[in-house]
Amino acid sequence: MHDLVIRGGTVVDGTGAPRFVADIAVDGGIITAMGKISAAGREEIDGSGKIVAPGFVDIHTHYDGQATWDSEMGPSSWHGVTTVVMGNCGVGFAPAKKDKHDWLIGLMEGVEDIPGTALAEGMKWDWESFPDYLDALERLPRTIDIGTQVPHGALRAFVMGQRGADNEEPTEADIAEMARLVEEGLRAGALGFSTSRTVLHKSIDGELVPGTTATEPELVGIGRAMGKVGHGVFELTTDFLEEWDEFGWMGRLSRETGLPIAFTMLQSPIKQMPWTEQMASMCNANDNGANLVAAIGLRGIGVIMNWRGTVHPFMRKPSWQKIAGLSWDEQKAKLSDPAFKAAMLAEDNLPLPSVDMAPFFMLVTAAWAMQFPLGDGFSYEPTREESVFGFAQAAGKEAAEYAYDQLMADDGNGMIYLPILNYMDGNLDFTKELLQRDDIVASLSDGGAHCGTICDAASPTFLLSYWARDRKAGTIPLELAVKRQCHDTARLYGLNDRGVLKPGYLADINVIDFEALKLLKPWLAFDLPAGGKRLLQKAEGYAATIKSGVVTFRDGAMTGALPGIVVRGPQSIEMAEAAE
Repeated sequence: MHDLVIRGGTVVDGTGAPRFVADIAVDGGIITAMGKISAAGREEIDGSGKIVAPGFVDIHTHYDGQATWDSEMGPSSWHGVTTVVMGNCGVGFAPAKKDKHDWLIGLMEGVEDIPGTALAEGMKWDWESFPDYLDALERLPRTIDIGTQVPHGALRAFVMGQRGADNEEPTEADIAEMARLVEEGLRAGALGFSTSRTVLHKSIDGELVPGTTATEPELVGIGRAMGKVGHGVFELTTDFLEEWDEFGWMGRLSRETGLPIAFTMLQSPIKQMPWTEQMASMCNANDNGANLVAAIGLRGIGVIMNWRGTVHPFMRKPSWQKIAGLSWDEQKAKLSDPAFKAAMLAEDNLPLPSVDMAPFFMLVTAAWAMQFPLGDGFSYEPTREESVFGFAQAAGKEAAEYAYDQLMADDGNGMIYLPILNYMDGNLDFTKELLQRDDIVASLSDGGAHCGTICDAASPTFLLSYWARDRKAGTIPLELAVKRQCHDTARLYGLNDRGVLKPGYLADINVIDFEALKLLKPWLAFDLPAGGKRLLQKAEGYAATIKSGVVTFRDGAMTGALPGIVVRGPQSIEMAEAAE
């Protein structure tokens, strides 16, 4: 008798091969047989009429704080994700000296829009070194597996103190010590190292993330430590300033160490290097022996605006500033007053708080043709006619008034979607082109982050439901969509024991009613520690999610099983079988 048998499902195995119908047997957390299975299972799942796919591996998340207190690991776990990699963008919480706890929280709050009060209340800080942090993570059982990376910001502050926080040039001794700690972290189980090189990433106090302006000796010195260990991904997001010669040093480092370097590849109005040039430069480096990988988003990346969120179009109005500190009930009473509405709509915006953020605030407060009301059945590839400007024009209203009314919908919980990155053309055609390339990796869900502005942790569901089924302007095969979110993401980080449905692999499995799969409307919850807010989005269509042979979610509801572990370093099929 097997521990679990999934019967009669249509298997999309993660390799990109054509789908086929088969039973799957699981024993000891490992897939042990596929085909026609006569033996019974202690537990059986009817997969007939459903897609059976590997558990999704999400490699760009920011659960670094949440993972220390939350076993459910939502919202990623709600979307078929069975493994996450966190510690991206150079921010995280280890290594950490006691006098830097509040500073690290402020850094994460500023860069990733995670409420600092929630982090301060939720984390116990029972670690200092990176190995200690991994040990602390292991003390909490969870629904999914988690892996993490050594973040440059925390590393610099730990080694250099205030000099590191201020982005001062490190000494040779500083670089040597940072390299030693990265090596220590990787040998303890880190899956990589991450850094941020964009002016968009700032602490809550407006300071650049440590490492933003790091020069080649520092970056290569750290990378060589990774090469010494022999595993790990060097992950970065960058503005691609011409003087930094990013593809030059990335190519040299990758060729020297043999390790992959994954960079955030965006269609952006503020980057000096267009996305086509980024891809061409990557191809040139790879043709010369490098291993560079473009990490791409799956839909427009921007903000969801709401009265109670982090941003909305009227946040720079004097009238809003007067009520910004009131309770929601008091705010809603004011916002519902026609006189208050008329006064606020007639006001000019206050001066911008930062020159660097001027383009962002211009889009938030005035780009009505780029803002889209977000309701039930919303398409993440909306047209200009579906914008605030388009609807306002059709209704004979001013766009600002239409936006105000949209935010007041649903008892003041209305939402407006503003895609800033990856939507310069008003469509996602370029993303389809990218998804068909083998030198990209599906990424940038930012699970656990941007709590008041973004909810892209639902990206795996979006990849299947939209890109493989619903997109009127052209889809990709379901087999390719699954491969991109399973095999490809797992292999990049050396997680060779998952992402594929074959005997010997971990039994991380999704059973999906593909025709019923859909995203539900996002909502703003206040369920983080200290009542912190976060945007959440659920899905319908996941009949079951299985982690290491244990059903963790059934029809979208958590079962209470907590088989997840901390993944330490590269994994192999042999390691999976040894754990049986």
